Amino acid sequence: MLGSTVLEVAVGLTFCYGTVALIVSTLQEALAALFRLRANTLLAGVKSMLNDPRFDGLARAVYAHPLVNPHTDGTAQDEASLRTKPSYIEPAHFAIALVDSLWKAPGDFLALRGAIDTIPDPQLRSALQGMYNRARDLQQFQDMLAGWFDNAMARMSGTYKRRQLLISFLLSLLLAILFNIDSIHLFRTLWQQPALVAHLQDVPDAIDPALVDALMTLPIGWRSFPPQMNADFALQVSGWLLTASTTLFGAPFWFDLMQRLVRMRNTGNKPEEIPPGLRMEGRIAATPSPGRLP
Repeated sequence: MLGSTVLEVAVGLTFCYGTVALIVSTLQEALAALFRLRANTLLAGVKSMLNDPRFDGLARAVYAHPLVNPHTDGTAQDEASLRTKPSYIEPAHFAIALVDSLWKAPGDFLALRGAIDTIPDPQLRSALQGMYNRARDLQQFQDMLAGWFDNAMARMSGTYKRRQLLISFLLSLLLAILFNIDSIHLFRTLWQQPALVAHLQDVPDAIDPALVDALMTLPIGWRSFPPQMNADFALQVSGWLLTASTTLFGAPFWFDLMQRLVRMRNTGNKPEEIPPGLRMEGRIAATPSPGRLP
């Protein structure tokens, strides 16, 4: 009985956390597309690499290159006038665009050094000069530029992921407050009434009315609003924070865990192990019962 209750509570909690995480990830994707977060983060990374915060130098020239931004007409004078912003730039294409921006009249590889020496920013000039001095030809120089861009974007990707984790936590906390998804209250109720989650069998694939209906069968939601500011409210806030923190693991983690728990619940107790001495060629040897001869 105790093991069954534990499984039912675990199934209910993982279903709730997975559903909240799925909703949060969907909202995040919508916000990222609406505000073009990936494209803006990439642009900020390129401006930082090329030390062009005002977008009036090399960064603008690179973004005007057709390999980097094929939908541009090359007339953008500042960041606000960019009609399109790519969400991804191939490192090799960035290297070619940067070389083309520096080297207006391609010729001998040695002539590229003169263009690099005219870069006004000393930090960028020093970085490009170091790569140029180590390169044997134009292709190797472009490979170094591509590797430099790739490393810079890896750091930028880490920054973007940390920001997304913060957004995920804030969105999940907002959902927890709006729908009163209190993990502590949820655990207590499911422990006392494990039958509330007996109908949960399948792991959902996407957000649909059936998923929302299944979520609303759990002990969540407001019964009285606004809440009273007392010790119970402090415990409720702790439950909201706990719910919000669980979404940081992501919906795939919780739904995979739920699938395992549902499989355990449907399988039942594991059969007792048969002693090796009672096995005979894959069959159980008969043991004499009291009062009978073998």
